Amino acid sequence: MKILHTADWHLGKKLHKHSLHSDFNLFIDWLCDCITDNKVEVLLVSGDVFDLANPSSEARQQYFRALMKLKRLDCKIILTGGNHDSPLMLNAPQEVLRALDIHIIGGLPEDISDCIIPIKNKENKIELLVAALPYLRDADLRTASEANSYEDRIDALRKGIQRTFLATAEICKNRYPGVPAIAMGHLFAAGAETSESERDIQIGNQAAFNALQFGDYFRYIALGHIHKPQRVNAATPTYYSGSPIALSFSERTNKNRILLLDTDMGWEPQSIEIPIFRKLLKITGDLEKLRRKLLELEPRSGLDFLIEIELKQENYDINKIYELDQLVDTFHVEGYEIVKHRASFENKISGSGELYEQKQQLEDLQPLDVFQKLIDRQEEAEDTREELMSAFNEILEEAYQLNKSKK
Repeated sequence: MKILHTADWHLGKKLHKHSLHSDFNLFIDWLCDCITDNKVEVLLVSGDVFDLANPSSEARQQYFRALMKLKRLDCKIILTGGNHDSPLMLNAPQEVLRALDIHIIGGLPEDISDCIIPIKNKENKIELLVAALPYLRDADLRTASEANSYEDRIDALRKGIQRTFLATAEICKNRYPGVPAIAMGHLFAAGAETSESERDIQIGNQAAFNALQFGDYFRYIALGHIHKPQRVNAATPTYYSGSPIALSFSERTNKNRILLLDTDMGWEPQSIEIPIFRKLLKITGDLEKLRRKLLELEPRSGLDFLIEIELKQENYDINKIYELDQLVDTFHVEGYEIVKHRASFENKISGSGELYEQKQQLEDLQPLDVFQKLIDRQEEAEDTREELMSAFNEILEEAYQLNKSKK
């Protein structure tokens, strides 16, 4: 039997307000071809289907369209909820989708045996079991008596995860003796490498679960939550498939993949790299380097490559910030879009932390006075100083009028 493992789709995700809707559509088209080419019989999606608990109507439409495309391939689909997902929202169409052989486990059910999904072969014989465990929330894992202190709560979370996996293993053993089983999970395993787009789970990841505690019953454990593809140290093959597309600039060097299991060949998965539909570029340096790098870009077609720019200068200079803004505003090369820019200076403004005496309270100061002191500490020409003060006065007046209109 051939099984494909993916996770962390994050439908509805925006990268610096730029929608990744088209990226996911291209991934689904590629995934459908991959399933067909490899004759995949079961597709596992291990959590974080959506980026938000209350996704937009556009994200929901994309979700159902993707499921219908995949269903036409005559492939059983098992999908679990992640920490970004709403269990109620995912479970709402559960009964309808189950009639189409699409199994949704949005949150841990009251009867944990409902997570056990038997997979039958063409001879209608149960060939495999899937323990489809979703993201396990605090309420699923602990009791009030276990949370007497912060440390107790952390320990209870870890024990709760272990109990849940061991309980499902026991059900599989007793009800389907001799049938191999794999498990799905959405959690943070100790030692896994994270990226900036992954929101902390289970108290800031301090309850990181030791994957050796999964036990040795399951033949394979298909994990979600960590976006970087990686293997986890455990008694059985345990993998994060990673997200199918880069969801932050910190993930721009990830080699996104899906994992393909062929149970006739064993329980170690084959890694299939996903094409890069859109590149994320990060450009850093002083203004001259930034200009040079942007000029080197050649027009291209397809999805726009997204660019993050960071100006790095030795000494603080407000004029450099202005020039950076101008550089970004005037940039136009077909096939590229700057979605974020910022400036950082090795040497901050001298004395910037001492604009007023410690005995003074912030509420006692006027905005113009604070700005004046800031300007006084910079080495600017007199005409530049006057322009800055004039511009600041205009901003103050606009803020005053805006505040007045709201009253």
